[in-house]
Amino acid sequence: MEMTQPNPEILQQLVTMKMPFGKYKDVILCDLPVSYLEWFQRNGFPKGKLGMMLETMLVIKMNGLSHLLTPLKK
Repeated sequence: MEMTQPNPEILQQLVTMKMPFGKYKDVILCDLPVSYLEWFQRNGFPKGKLGMMLETMLVIKMNGLSHLLTPLKK
């Protein structure tokens, strides 16, 4: 089985892109609480790139992989 490598561009965006709306407006995606990401999981992620980014962040946090983003934070 081939392991797929995470897209470095997406990982970089997770530590720079800010939430554009809602309770956590202007919070960097990697700093969003798991409870907020789980709310989207239950109620539906936004369409498009933002939804994909939020879902990716949830997977990273649920699998204890947040440390992978630490070197990308500047």
